[in-house]
Amino acid sequence: MFTAVYEKQGDWWAAYVEEITGVNTQGATKEEAEINLREALEMVLQANRDLARKSETANVIREPLLFEA
Repeated sequence: MFTAVYEKQGDWWAAYVEEITGVNTQGATKEEAEINLREALEMVLQANRDLARKSETANVIREPLLFEA
């Protein structure tokens, strides 16, 4: 689970994920900012996966890690 933070700034809503640097966006409405934030989170997580997999060796075990803070 991640924490979404929304802040009204003028006519726009700024949004970011508290736990992951670089996941931030904006929207004309809070709802639009939430949609954009989910997309930004998905993109950052996929980019991090891609980068990690480029440096893997053959001796890798990959498995789901469930975590709730």
